[in-house]
Amino acid sequence: MRELHFKDNFWNVDITSTAGYDSIIQHLNDGKKTCKEIEDFMKARAAIEEKYAKELLGLSKKVCGHSEMNTLKRSLDVFKLQTENVSLSHLHLAQTMREEAKKLEDFREKQKETRKKVEQQMDALHKQKVAQYKKTVEAKKTYEQKCRDKEEAEQNMNRNATTSSSKQQEKLYAKTQQAKQAAEETDRIYSHNVSTLGKIREEWLNEHVKACEFFEKQELERINSLRNVVWVHLNHLSQQCVTSDELYEEVRKSLEQCNIQEDMEHFINLRRTGDKPPAPIAYENFYNNQRTAPARVASTAIRRAGVPPPPTGGDDPLYSSVEPGYSLIRY
Repeated sequence: MRELHFKDNFWNVDITSTAGYDSIIQHLNDGKKTCKEIEDFMKARAAIEEKYAKELLGLSKKVCGHSEMNTLKRSLDVFKLQTENVSLSHLHLAQTMREEAKKLEDFREKQKETRKKVEQQMDALHKQKVAQYKKTVEAKKTYEQKCRDKEEAEQNMNRNATTSSSKQQEKLYAKTQQAKQAAEETDRIYSHNVSTLGKIREEWLNEHVKACEFFEKQELERINSLRNVVWVHLNHLSQQCVTSDELYEEVRKSLEQCNIQEDMEHFINLRRTGDKPPAPIAYENFYNNQRTAPARVASTAIRRAGVPPPPTGGDDPLYSSVEPGYSLIRY
């Protein structure tokens, strides 16, 4: 099947029409808008990835299994560590997405600048072509009018050739000659304008073909670039899934090393309090306890004797009696 190209399918029979060219430009503008939309989409996705990564990083810093011990504690530590690594991988993914969006932005701006030069050239040719066409149409109208004036003058001179005087015939002849010269002059001007319009048309045709080829090449590059950008974007997302799974696999491997019985024994050996339970508490009847209470045994403890009374002998020099009215207070 024959391939279709811009240069073969965007013409118009009206020389002043730019419908085909305008259709191409509109399509290119829509393509530029699509590039901007995908660029904004990738930037927004990068922001989401960054926000998720930061929240996940904060989550990995929170206490999780602090009181655990032995193999389960090691597994939970690996779990937190790999969660942190997953968050860092998402931060890297966000940065990668921003770089891809920047590349797309540079591509879009580059196409815009190179296309701008071609558009300016074509716009100038369109204006020149339309202006020359209008000038040619006006020259044609003037030429046709002068030709009619010339024919009318000749017919008037022929009609009055036998009835008018020689002086009148001279006037009619002079008028006819003047009309003939005017017609010849307008014919020259009209012919020149047609020739000029033909040259402008040829130039416009050549530039239109070149512009169509340039625009078609740009469109091919744009479609190919957008296709590759989205493809690479999805590759990054797939790689992120692979990276996350590899990190999670490390956690699974650690959990496989988690020994339940070993953790139980570790806790027992570390925190054991004894291997003998308390003896059963017997029932004690209050009355039985009173009847069977043993007799109180007399205390055999030695008691200290009281202070001995003073001797009553009057000849004892160590003691003396106190006379009535004696006081220790001296005045």
